Parts: sequence; C-alpha cells; structure tokens
Amino acid sequence: MASVLTEAYFQDEGAAFDRLEEIVWPNGPVCPKCGCTGRIGSLQGVKDKKGRERLGLRKCYDCRAQFTVRVGTVFERSHVPLHVWFQAAFLMCSSKKGVSANQLHRTLGVSLQTGWFIGHRLREAMRVLKMEPIGGGGRHVEADETFIGRKKGFERRRGVGHKMKVMSLVERGGPVRSWVLDTVSRPDVERVIRRNVRPDSKLSTDTAPYYQRGDLGVERTRNGEPSRERIRARRRACEYTRRLLFRVQARMKGVYQHCAEKHLHRYLAEFDFRYNNRIALGVGDVARTETALRGIVGKRLTYRDSSAARA
Repeated sequence: MASVLTEAYFQDEGAAFDRLEEIVWPNGPVCPKCGCTGRIGSLQGVKDKKGRERLGLRKCYDCRAQFTVRVGTVFERSHVPLHVWFQAAFLMCSSKKGVSANQLHRTLGVSLQTGWFIGHRLREAMRVLKMEPIGGGGRHVEADETFIGRKKGFERRRGVGHKMKVMSLVERGGPVRSWVLDTVSRPDVERVIRRNVRPDSKLSTDTAPYYQRGDLGVERTRNGEPSRERIRARRRACEYTRRLLFRVQARMKGVYQHCAEKHLHRYLAEFDFRYNNRIALGVGDVARTETALRGIVGKRLTYRDSSAARA
C-alpha cells in the first residue's frame, strides 16, 4: 500500500496548483475580482521579478485581472510553496491531538514563525463562519463548559476567575459547537443555547447554577406548545461533552500549551472541525483535508490579522 504522501501534489508545485483548483473550483475557474466563470484563460510562460514561472496563472477577459487559485484565500501572498501547504494541511487534519508550530517547523523545514502562521491560517480555514443550530427532531444535545490556561494580565489564584472559559454543545452522534466566553454566567449560557440549539431538541446539562436558574425548558412556540424539553440531570448525563472537553483541555495543556486567549477561538475551531469530520462519520484523513481546503476561500489572513483579538 503506497503512502498518501507520495501523491504528486505533496511534492510538485505544478501538481499542487492543479489539485487545489480541483478542490476550490470544482465547476471551473472563477475570477476573484468580478466573479466571472466564462471568459477565463491560462497564461503560460509568464515569469515573476526573480525569473520564476508563475504557475497556475489565469486571466479574466471580462475585468482583465490576472490571478491564481490562491487569490482571495488564506494562501494569498504567502511565500510558502503550495505543496508545503498541502503537507501542513494533511498533518493538521490527520493528527488527533493537533500539531504545534514547533512540529510544523521541524517537519516542514520552515522557520518557527512561519510554522506558527501556517497553523493559524489553516485553523482559520477550518472555522465555520455561519453555523446552523444543532439538534431538532427530539435529538439529544448536551451542554457543558471547561476552564483552560490563564488569561493575560491575571494572576494565578484559587478558583477559575483567572482562566479562559470555553463552552461546548454536542449533539449525540452529531456535530459539536464551541465558544470562548468572557464569563460563564446564566445570561451568557442561555444566549448560546437559545441561538444554537433547535427548539425541538432534548437538552441535557449538569447541575451548575447557571443552567438551573432561568427557564430554558418552557420557551413557547407560536402555537403555545413547549418548544424545548429540558432535562436536569447529574453530571454523568453530559458524558459526550465532558469527554470532548477533557480531550480539548488535555491537548491545550500539551500540544498548544502556550495558546493566548485571542487565538483560542481558532484552536477550538480546529478541534470542532476534526470532531465534525471524524472517521466515525465516514470521513477519512484525505477527505478531511480536502474539506479544510475548501474553507480557505474568502478568509485571507495577514500576519497582523492573525495577532488580532477574536471578533
């Protein structure tokens, strides 16, 4: 059995451009400037200022713009070869525990700073910008939270006030959604649940006070019927969420132990992405990598943007 890493697009730059075009443009090239799909041609033999051939270069004969498949994506204006991006994407998508910037630096032969930037760009590609509510049809959704690391500017002390707060919603046998919260309070928890869990779901939580206070169970539909069945149970009722958050916590302490609060949302997007595209749902490593690469469009991320606080 041949290794998947022997595929041409992991080794050859031209093959990498061809493969990315197949993933991003399944129905043919699309101009990132005007959206044209018809009058687009390939430009052969064009060289850059250093005399290197510009692979994958195309021209739109409607707006006269020249572009490659990298324009308008997280790969735009990157000096990292495209086949190296493929290697990095496969490493991150096939590793259960994630891949640190140091590991990308050692494995890919890039600088530590470049490894850090590659990781954050790919996590941004994995991030789902418009998430549909989960549950519905009587499906079971669990809610739970955990506390990770230490917030910048906070002294380590007893309790969890100095830690970063993470909340997850898991549909049993289905997807997970995770958020970074400023505070774990009843209004914040209730807002997340109401926006992201369909009304006709079964909701399980533990006995934390911010779940017990409030009235998540008797919200009414327009017909006056109860819209969400509320299940107040002990902590063991949230076994799926608890296990998932335990794994997230362990990986943040190990692989991503130096994560800053402003980047935590991207790490959570990575964990959610791998869980939502897991083997149990019939998604293998190669298919998972292709799904991640489809998410690169419209998410150009500069070095300055990657250091900005979460939205």
